[in-house]
Amino acid sequence: MSDESLSSSEPFRVEVAQRVTRLPPYLFGRINKMIYDKRVAGDDVIELGMGNPSDPPQEMIIEKLVEAARDPRSHRYSQSNGIPNLRREVAAKYLKKYGVRLDPDDEIMVCLGSKEGFSHMCLALMGPGDTAIVPAPYFPVHVYAVALASGNVISLPVTNSEKFLSNVAFTCETLSPKPKLLILCYPHNPSSVVVEQEFYDEVVKLAKKYNLMVISDFAYADVAFDGYQPPSFLASPGAAEVGVEFTTMSKGYNMAGWRVGFCSGNAKMVGALATIKGYYDYGMFQAIQVAAIMALRHTEAAVEQQSLVYKGRRDALCDGLGRLGWELNLPKAGMFVWQPIPEPWRSRMSTMDFAMMLLEEGNVAVSPGSGFGPAGEGFLRMSLVENEERLRQAVRQIKRCLADAKG
Repeated sequence: MSDESLSSSEPFRVEVAQRVTRLPPYLFGRINKMIYDKRVAGDDVIELGMGNPSDPPQEMIIEKLVEAARDPRSHRYSQSNGIPNLRREVAAKYLKKYGVRLDPDDEIMVCLGSKEGFSHMCLALMGPGDTAIVPAPYFPVHVYAVALASGNVISLPVTNSEKFLSNVAFTCETLSPKPKLLILCYPHNPSSVVVEQEFYDEVVKLAKKYNLMVISDFAYADVAFDGYQPPSFLASPGAAEVGVEFTTMSKGYNMAGWRVGFCSGNAKMVGALATIKGYYDYGMFQAIQVAAIMALRHTEAAVEQQSLVYKGRRDALCDGLGRLGWELNLPKAGMFVWQPIPEPWRSRMSTMDFAMMLLEEGNVAVSPGSGFGPAGEGFLRMSLVENEERLRQAVRQIKRCLADAKG
């Protein structure tokens, strides 16, 4: 065969799968690039956009990681579902904190962060023609993990919990085929809405009535204020018959970059996730798992102290914004403040434009609410990852930015 017969005048084409082309452009990409450019230019940008914990883990956790990393056995492939002792510690925490008994062999799985586990669970449960219900505004992965699994999404307003449940029931009654999956996230990201245990009791009833599987994203289980204790979905009677719950060590334990998460609950759903993960990975680095055992076993007091740190930051930010005349939205849990844009700006510009103005003119980066779907328009999400003085400085810079814009 000649070289001429193998050549083509047309350029080579890469055809990306439809599951990728269905994804919208990353809304925060423009903001992230501007933050980078500003810092390269020497600007001190106060980053309140991403919920990326800035505090370190407890020293004993780091020491255990180093010790375990020196063990030659740690460097072999691990188990994709997590080492048994770590799964037992997760079961022990559920029993102690929530009164929930779980079988560590069949009802608990270790994930490479809860986001990875959630995404692969959607792949295990969803397919073309399947529909999931999610709260609105939504954390992007709750929508796009379903899309990547070729499923469809219906988003329902999260603000009023009683109305949310009635909307779930109405959707199940009227949609054909019925939704297959209900995705929950309380304390809610981004809006910080919280619920009590009775909410989950009703969720279980709805799930059984409409054969609706449930995923509870419990990422902010360990960060709460003013006496509020976030309830676990699995603590409601019958919850493990209909769903699973994802938890993480990223927030309360300050181990975000370590990527340690857990899926707990319905054995069949956990098993489906195990099947998917068995094809995708060989499990988490074992030294990290050993250190996570140390964290779960010995640092609960530090987790409680971390909540007090976030409370101090919440108060510093909200008090400052309140003095500027902003409408206060004091969260009971989580590491974000979900703040309406004040007038006259709300009627004058989009959420994205307002966020860009704060970044360009005030060197304060926030997340525009529109990044969490149409229901987020008119709001900002501000993370509590900076210390109290930096948050007060952010308020001063916001004040100057808006005063200059008015002038």
